[in-house]
Amino acid sequence: MPTHTFRELETAAYCPRKLYYRRRDGAGEIPDEIEAVRRLALDYERLLTDDAALLAAPIEVGPDEYRDRIRGLRDRLADWDALVAPTATDAYLEGKDARGVAHKVVAGQDGPVPSLVFAGRPPEDGVWEPQTVRLVAAAKALSWERERDIDTAYAEYPAYGVIRRVDVNARRAGVYRRAVRTADSIDGPPGRVRTDAKCPPCEFGDDCGVKTRSLRSMLR
Repeated sequence: MPTHTFRELETAAYCPRKLYYRRRDGAGEIPDEIEAVRRLALDYERLLTDDAALLAAPIEVGPDEYRDRIRGLRDRLADWDALVAPTATDAYLEGKDARGVAHKVVAGQDGPVPSLVFAGRPPEDGVWEPQTVRLVAAAKALSWERERDIDTAYAEYPAYGVIRRVDVNARRAGVYRRAVRTADSIDGPPGRVRTDAKCPPCEFGDDCGVKTRSLRSMLR
């Protein structure tokens, strides 16, 4: 069985010290609010027509803008029909280097494609780098299982009505391999950082021992 999960590799790319604490303490349960957002990724078509469902949905943009975004995706994405009717959901994948769950496996025009659903905000363009690692891990695992090249994945941000196709190119594969090496190397707490915007929301912030400083103190 592969050593690492998709989530561990994503965490290694985000903060190696956070991965150390997750391994030590165990990964927590997925919060209900995240699960609620993920369920939106199976409801796009209904949200276009059901006003009550849309008003009750945990979306982060206005209802009219949300529908405009979904209509744009429907018109623009060649794999739209496959994304709204995936061949599998919450599919466990086991590759050579990593294992984990793809929230969807879709029958894309060029073959099977994994899609991962993220509850947070998307960047202006593309996907966040740690999420890139998770997407590449899923694509490589699906490729290993199906014994065929799979060089794309989808990142869905359903609370924002955003779906992005991600090519598994050489640069992203390199970021993935770096995360694998980082995860392989952790056998104790990685070095502390002095200040980082990633620290305040971290669930291990109180115990981590990372030294943070205020902007005022750094300007003195």
